[in-house]
Amino acid sequence: MSLLDHLNPEQLAAVTLPNQHALILAGAGSGKTRVLTTRIAWLVQTGNVSPMGILAVTFTNKAAREMLTRISAMLPINTRGMWVGTFHGLCNRMLRAHHREAGLPQLFHILDTQDQLAVVKRVLKALNVDEEKFQPKQVQWFINGAKEEGRRAKDVEAYDEFSRRTVELYAAYDEQCQKDGLVDFPELLLRCFELLSRNEVLRAHYQQRFRHILVDEFQDTNRLQYRWLKLLAGQGNVIFAVGDDDQSIYRFRGANVGNMADFEREFKVPNLIRLEQNYRSHGNILNAANALISHNRRRLGKNLWTAAGEGEPVRIYEAQSDGYEAHWIAGEVQSLVGEGYTRGDIAVLYRSNAQSRVIEHALFSAGIPYRVYGGLRFFERQEVKHALAYLRLLANPEDDSAFLRVVNFPPRGIGARSVEQLQDAARMRDASLWRAAAQLTGKAGVSVGTFVRLIEAMRAGTRGIPLPEAVDHVLHASGLLEHYKSEREGADRIENLEELVNAATSFVRDELPSGAAMAAVDATEGAAPEAGVADAADPWLAAFLAHAALESGENQAGEGIEAVQLMTAHSAKGLEFHIVFVSGLEEGLFPHEQSVTEEDGLEEERRLMYVAVTRARTRLYLSFAQTRLLHGQTRYNVASRFLDEIPAEVQKWLTPRGGGVFDEGAWKAAPPPARLAAKAEGRAAGGRGALPFRIGQSVTHPKFGAGVIVSAEGSGADARVQVNFGRQGMKWLQLEYAKLTAA
Repeated sequence: MSLLDHLNPEQLAAVTLPNQHALILAGAGSGKTRVLTTRIAWLVQTGNVSPMGILAVTFTNKAAREMLTRISAMLPINTRGMWVGTFHGLCNRMLRAHHREAGLPQLFHILDTQDQLAVVKRVLKALNVDEEKFQPKQVQWFINGAKEEGRRAKDVEAYDEFSRRTVELYAAYDEQCQKDGLVDFPELLLRCFELLSRNEVLRAHYQQRFRHILVDEFQDTNRLQYRWLKLLAGQGNVIFAVGDDDQSIYRFRGANVGNMADFEREFKVPNLIRLEQNYRSHGNILNAANALISHNRRRLGKNLWTAAGEGEPVRIYEAQSDGYEAHWIAGEVQSLVGEGYTRGDIAVLYRSNAQSRVIEHALFSAGIPYRVYGGLRFFERQEVKHALAYLRLLANPEDDSAFLRVVNFPPRGIGARSVEQLQDAARMRDASLWRAAAQLTGKAGVSVGTFVRLIEAMRAGTRGIPLPEAVDHVLHASGLLEHYKSEREGADRIENLEELVNAATSFVRDELPSGAAMAAVDATEGAAPEAGVADAADPWLAAFLAHAALESGENQAGEGIEAVQLMTAHSAKGLEFHIVFVSGLEEGLFPHEQSVTEEDGLEEERRLMYVAVTRARTRLYLSFAQTRLLHGQTRYNVASRFLDEIPAEVQKWLTPRGGGVFDEGAWKAAPPPARLAAKAEGRAAGGRGALPFRIGQSVTHPKFGAGVIVSAEGSGADARVQVNFGRQGMKWLQLEYAKLTAA
């Protein structure tokens, strides 16, 4: 069978292009890997180039291995010597071959993230730098960011004393790495780029060798990677770039979607081919995706289609709360399994990692095996375990494992030697670390004593207050929230910590009547404290910690067990499932509230939604909640604008559109702040009875459009309501003049 027999007309045109620069816009599910590997095989088979004259770049080792496997299946050649790999892998290979020219020892060592952080800490210590002011992870983030932009310390502009000092630390770190023969990941690409830039002979050698350069996932390249490709391309080489600007979702990692348009312009690309036939999804799913992404202005443009038929409509569900949404998903999963789908056919996607907790709980409660893809279950996440360790110390200061976990986290100058002295003292006295701390002397005694006083202050600060407030107090007083603000990707960790407050709120509301909670109360002597109030010996705190321990147990499905897949929309890229749930489609959540204030932020959020939608093969569910716990408080939501951007003719609402599922009983069970706002003693204009609207009710306004009432106050002619109008923002409206109508 010919190499070309299995290709559609557009794929065939791409594979057999003449030796000129080409940009292949490969839509989701359009067979881009098939095109890329077949292009390589065709070039070799037709004698255009030898296998050693090809450079193929992708972003993961898994993708590189798959490419080599496919090429081996198409051609009777040994692919082991071919230059097919990731940017970092190929740069490492080049630097190993030319280590002298690159100024590196032959056996230079590559630092992983943790090793790099250790070197940063060593440099800071050698320079007597205050790690409270210049936090190691923040310095690491600064160094990596500069390198990924192609800038050495001498190229970074300092704006003030702090940035000047940070630049000096970057230079000192580079000097230390050079002295020790160490190379971090960003350094691989930067060092290789610098080598090719200054060494004309070497650059000419590789330009003559690699006549054909093929790039996968071109939309994910950063500026330095693009510059590296341009160096290798020279004058006579051919770049065959495959990518999808509509799936560019890694801006936070430095990806620059503009590289595709720049490549087309700078290389005067004569061949732009669109792969638009989709082999994954049914028509209604693709129609939804096409309509959604068409709202992005800065795109090269394409329109997916399929020969598989229209299929089922896109199902949309409006829940009363995030808890209702999660339980509905669990119930729907059970129905789907009853229809004959396997659990492995089903994926639940969400915008933020923190959203997994309530979904995990619902699946666990329903006895549905699940697996968190590309991440840890909620209660297993590092930051959550740190917070729980502090709470465990409040409940039981004798908990040595909790003590050891957080005694120096966030870093507070308690080194390994001090901890060893404390452990020795505890062994000698056959006492807990907490009791031994009081007997510790010297420098170790001072530093450990400071930690003990911190815990005692937190115990005092949480005594007699509601459990969610106690958790929130611990997050702030421990320094965990402040610590993660300095991390490059600390926003996710902060969201998970804030979700722990929500977990406590849900526990107080939903779990206390359960047998486990009441057993904890019955085990104590005397009257139990008020429900949900934390204290040093509070059974409610103990019950919550027991709940967290149970939830972090072996709930996740083991290897070989069919399980529902849970993941963020970012993690889902490159995957596909028969059934996909996209949850939490609310303004401020998806799209994320930060996106509307950032350049290209909203368009990237829409691209992320496009990726989520195009993961589905046969059935797509979109859901949102009228209320969602945020920071331990109930937030009233407006449906995501993305739902409005999907054509009505492909939608099937499973609930009455516009708030028809709102339940008065659920509203009455809302947390006190919501109830108090709703029970404002004010009257409608003119004193004609009670307020005509309730908290959480959907309304419309002639100017601001659809919204949700989140608060109310005042009386008589002064009565007013606060309405969340989504993209129009929050508005206080006086009822006498507002012209609000129930949606």
